[in-house]
Amino acid sequence: MSELRNKMIMDMKLKGLSSGTIKHYTQSVINFSKFYKKSPALLGEEEIKKYLYHCITEKKLKKTTVRIHYSALKFLYSVTLDRPNEIRRIPRMKDDKSLPSVFSREEVKNILDVTHNIKHKALLMLIYSSGLRANEAATLKISDIDSSNMKIFVNKGKGNKDRYTILSKIALNILRTYWKEYKPQEYLFPGSIKGNPITTRTIELVIKDSLKKAGIKKKGSVHTLRHSFATHLLEDGTDIFYIQKLLGHSNISTTTIYLHLRGIAYQTIKSPLDTMIGDCDD
Repeated sequence: MSELRNKMIMDMKLKGLSSGTIKHYTQSVINFSKFYKKSPALLGEEEIKKYLYHCITEKKLKKTTVRIHYSALKFLYSVTLDRPNEIRRIPRMKDDKSLPSVFSREEVKNILDVTHNIKHKALLMLIYSSGLRANEAATLKISDIDSSNMKIFVNKGKGNKDRYTILSKIALNILRTYWKEYKPQEYLFPGSIKGNPITTRTIELVIKDSLKKAGIKKKGSVHTLRHSFATHLLEDGTDIFYIQKLLGHSNISTTTIYLHLRGIAYQTIKSPLDTMIGDCDD
């Protein structure tokens, strides 16, 4: 299995997949191999189908996790093993179209107000004010903060894409206060291990603690701050195409989900029938 795994990792790197995707795909293939106690090279369509069915019915994995397993096995059999027919006829689980959770502006303010550790406050403030993913914030370097142009360089975001996003003046002031106290060297938010950035797991624990202190009961995570950033920009009238670029979405359809999340005063919207014919009495 190790030889096959190394070959798949090489193929994924040649394809230009992100380090996170490579990690997830590799672990998915390892789990598949352990399930049958055989090399995937000795398995095929029926085993793949039964394994994915087991993940859904017995392990009751989330749909997103099942789709990752599917994508990993598809890459393995289609690219590394050059046996695309093994998975071609197996359907990929559809994505749920549920709307993500969003914090109100007051909730975001409460979260930041109860986060007293200056490093954690700067971290959460930057994630919200710039629409960053947790791993993007974790791997930010000091050199990525362009204060003269008020923007942040996101190096190798999701899909290995570079982009720029906005830098808030208030967040910059907090960052300067934080820098004077902590004096980070390379990574803006270093972790407990010297030379390494903060982990996404630590960031999730930070937001979890702040949510508890703020008394916010709704389900939320670091990614909810990113959703809130996009939603609040839309409510302020920012063009959705600009938001797409700030978030780093390849497809505008991914960004349009925030149109369903923004607050709309329905009573102020007139039906086109009323504007065409004119209001009438009951």
